[in-house]
Parts: sequence; structure tokens; C-alpha cells
Amino acid sequence: MQYHVDGELVPVREATVSVRDRGFMYGDAAFETLRAYGGTVFAWDAHADRLEGTVETLGFADTVPPREDLHDRIGETLAANDLDDAYVKLSISRGVQPGTLTPSEDIDPTIVVQVDSLPRGGVEGESVWDDHATLQSVKTRRIPDESIPADGKTHNYLNGILARLELRRAATDDFRADEALMRDTEGHVAEGATSNLFFVDGGVLKTPSSDQSLLPGVTRSIVIQLAQEEDFTIKEGRYTVEDVREADEAFLTNSTWEIRPVESLDGIEIGGGPMTTLLSRLYDERVEQLCY
Repeated sequence: MQYHVDGELVPVREATVSVRDRGFMYGDAAFETLRAYGGTVFAWDAHADRLEGTVETLGFADTVPPREDLHDRIGETLAANDLDDAYVKLSISRGVQPGTLTPSEDIDPTIVVQVDSLPRGGVEGESVWDDHATLQSVKTRRIPDESIPADGKTHNYLNGILARLELRRAATDDFRADEALMRDTEGHVAEGATSNLFFVDGGVLKTPSSDQSLLPGVTRSIVIQLAQEEDFTIKEGRYTVEDVREADEAFLTNSTWEIRPVESLDGIEIGGGPMTTLLSRLYDERVEQLCY
């Protein structure tokens, strides 16, 4: 395997960054997780828009190469590893600077592309997950937008890590949840540690509102678009854990999982259903149409 590090393809064992890189020292970096299907990076413009927004928030957008350059680096990395269907992670840090908290105005960003193989997607593909998700609500709250902008996808991922560690501590020999459901500081359901949440209640597709402290997922946006095209009733709002526990169906979304049905929340069975199944099929068809 080879990764792309600062403009060069290097073997994985040589793919390193400096200990003085601010992404390592402070989490002062942005990233995007993407999927390539048939050699095509899916929803690239949406991911690039969010990445540009994150580096703008971090204050070094003017030092980052154009999106076309970043897209080329991903393509070169996929080709070097002979991958058509792949997981892709694009990371951009503020770069190597003196070890002080205040960033220097002299910025040379560190840009890394990592890839790994995934199964074929689309209508003839297979899911990367083996089972429906077991979801567990946790005490860790989603960091409020006023503290760290929720729409920025940064290397500072301690919030989600702490939520996942709660799952590990709560696990028993008989049960181990594989995704944490976080609430905001007001107690409303926000998102999973690495996923967005949807649930169906009385034929209405519901999802936590984007004006809450949650990351506006690219897959989340695609699912909402697909649901609108089917004239589904969609309601973004503020919901409780109990609202989700009582749902008719529920599923999680992210770029890697795509659409993953929720088997249970806090041990209470939910499962997928007709709306989840239809949206999954429509998502696969969209991937097939655009990438294969």
C-alpha cells in the first residue's frame, strides 16, 4: 500500500508526519472520510465544500490547494494501489510549527491521503457492515456549537472517542453496543459518535435538526434528498431518546456505512422497515448511476 503525503506517494511504513505537526500536537486539522466506487469519488463536491468550510473556520483556507488538486491526489493514491472501490481519508493540518498554542501566520499545510479496499457498492454491491447496528445512549454530551463549531470536521475527535469508551465500559459478555447515541447539552438526541440518525414514526421520516450541535453529514443530506424525491414527509426537530426507542424503524448514515438499520437502542428492539429498505435501494441506485 502507498499513501499520499505532501505531494508524494510513499509506502505506508514511510507515511509519517512530524511530531511538531499541529494536527498531532493539537488536533489542529481538518479531514473528510469518503468512498470511491468504481474509481469515482462519490459526492466529491459536497465533501470538498465541507472541507473548505472547516479550513475556513480554522483560519488557513488560503493556504490549501484547490479542490481539483486534492481530487487529483486522491485519484493518484487509488491508482497507485490499484483500487476502484475504497475507503478514502483526506487530512489537512496547519502543518509543522513551533510548539506554541497560538498558530503562526507562516503556514505550510500537511496533506495526507489514506486509502483502503472496500467491497463493491451500488445495486450489485455488498454492505461493509455484517449486522444491523446496536445503539446505546451515553452520558457524553455533544460539544455545543458555541464551543467548537459543529459543522467543522476536525482531528479533534475526543467527543466521539469518549462516547465510544462509554460503550466499552458498559459492555458485558452478553451485550456490546457498536455505536453510541449522543445528546446535546439540553438532552435532545444529536448524533452517533460517527454517524447521523434517522427514525420513522407513523410514516414520518424524522432526524435531529441541523440547527442543533451536530455534524451535517454528506450521506445525511443525500438521504434527505432521496426522501424528498419520493415525497416522503420529513421532519427535522428536537427529539428525545424515548422518541427513538418508540420508533417504527431507525437507521444510521455515514459515508462508509451508507445506510445501516438500527437493531435496537438501549436493548429495546427497533429494526429496519419498508422506508429504510427503500431508501437503501435508492441510495444504491444513485451510486450505481453516478459511479459505475
